[in-house]
Amino acid sequence: MGLLDILLGRTKPALPDLDQLFGLPSAAVTLEAAAGFTPTGTGAVCFATVEGAAFEQTHREVQALLDADADRDGPPVELSQDTFGYSWLVSRRSPEQLSDLVNDLHAVNSSMEVNGFGPQLLCSLAGFEGEGGRRLALVYLYKRGTFYPFAPLPGEGQRRDNALELQVKAALAGDLKLEQDLSRWFPVWGAPGL
Repeated sequence: MGLLDILLGRTKPALPDLDQLFGLPSAAVTLEAAAGFTPTGTGAVCFATVEGAAFEQTHREVQALLDADADRDGPPVELSQDTFGYSWLVSRRSPEQLSDLVNDLHAVNSSMEVNGFGPQLLCSLAGFEGEGGRRLALVYLYKRGTFYPFAPLPGEGQRRDNALELQVKAALAGDLKLEQDLSRWFPVWGAPGL
């Protein structure tokens, strides 16, 4: 960063570090010990929908790659759209296969990035479940290279369990690179796997 950038208040955005995703299995151990949450086996990658043959080809390649995994239990990788118009590529594994799920998320992000669709990547998430059916997601912000917890409250409406999110942030401080700017802890209402 040059002197002119400093004087004008410009900052360079953090580069995505997809290898941060590999910290999720160790964070899951900490999360279970600190708050009683265990993996659900579901994860997803969110991206802005793109029209065109190149994107469709990339999507088919990624889906074929993940579906070809002989160790996969359950349904194949699926593509869905949320009410906001964003696309989600959802992978489901057994809860004990969090490392495989992380590999799936990494493969999707890497393939999109290599094929020139990195700017469309928004976030990835891994789902967790606690006592009484409480839900939690660890969300990786692609453009920031950081994680944050998202804990929707059960029931009607779109409300979050902010106390739980802050508790998880404190517990995982040594395991993951966490987003310090709380205004960037965007809600992912209706995200698959949550």
